[in-house]
Amino acid sequence: MGDAGTKTITQAASPAFQPPILYVRATKGWRTLDLRELWEYRELLYFLTWRNVKVRYKQTILGMFWAILQPVFSMVVFSVIFGHMAKMRSEGVPYAIWNFAGLVPWIFFANGVTQSSNSLVGSGHLLTKVYFPRLAIPLSTVFAGVVDFLLSFVVLLFMMPFFHIYPSATIIFLPLFLALAFATALGVGLWCSGLNVQYRDVAFVLPFVVQAWMFLSPVVYSSSEIPARWQLLYALNPMVAVVEGFRWALLGLQPVAPAVLALSAGMGIMLLVSGAYYFRRLERFFSDVI
Repeated sequence: MGDAGTKTITQAASPAFQPPILYVRATKGWRTLDLRELWEYRELLYFLTWRNVKVRYKQTILGMFWAILQPVFSMVVFSVIFGHMAKMRSEGVPYAIWNFAGLVPWIFFANGVTQSSNSLVGSGHLLTKVYFPRLAIPLSTVFAGVVDFLLSFVVLLFMMPFFHIYPSATIIFLPLFLALAFATALGVGLWCSGLNVQYRDVAFVLPFVVQAWMFLSPVVYSSSEIPARWQLLYALNPMVAVVEGFRWALLGLQPVAPAVLALSAGMGIMLLVSGAYYFRRLERFFSDVI
C-alpha cells in the first residue's frame, strides 16, 4: 500500500501530469482585435444579447410593441409635417410608406449607437469582477436591436399592400444594407462607448448628435434634394446608402449610385475597423476607470 501511494504521488509530480500555466501580462500599445477569442465566448455573447432584449422591455405594459410604435408614431408626425405641410418629394411613392421604409433602418442604427455607447458604463459590475472580451458588451447591444428591426420590418411588409406596393426581386439585397447599418452602428458605438468610460459627457452629447445625424440622412427627404456637386460629400455619411438602399430594395425606386454606395460603404467599414481598434486600445483601462 505504501509503495502504491508513493508511486501515485511520483506520477502526479512528473512533468506529464502538471497542469498548464497561463501567464497574463498587460499589453502595450495597440492591440490586435483577436476575433478568435470573441468566438470562443460566443455563448456569453448569446446570453448577453438575450439579456439585453429582456431587460429593454422589462416591467413595461406594452413590451415589444414599443419597437413597432416608435417608427409608426414617427411616420405619422413626419407625414404630417414633411409630407403634407412641406410637400417633400417621395419619388412617386406615398410619403407615409416612403418615410417608414427609411425610418426602419434609421431607428435600428440610432438605437444601436445610443445603447452600445452606454453599454460599458451600465455593465460596470461585470467588468470589475470577471474577464471576458469586452467587445462582447457593445456587440450584444447592437445584436439585440435586430429583434426590434425585425418587428418593425414585418409591420412595413404588412403596410405595403395597402399602398399597392409589393416587394420585387431586389429585396434579396436587403441583408447587405442591414449589414452596413449594423457595421456603422457598431463602429460608432465602439468609439462612443470607449469615450464614455473616460468622459461621461458623451452620454449627454450623443442624443443631440444622433438627432442631427438623422437630418443629415435622407430619412425625411430624398437625397435627390441635395445638389449634384454635394452628392459625394453627402455620401460620406454611411446612412445615405443604407436608407436609400432600403427604399430601392423594397419599393423599387431608383438604385443608389455606384459611387455613392462605394463611398458610404467604405466609410461604414472604416468606422467599424477604426472603432474596434480604438476600443481594444482602451480596453485594459476600463476596469480601473469605471
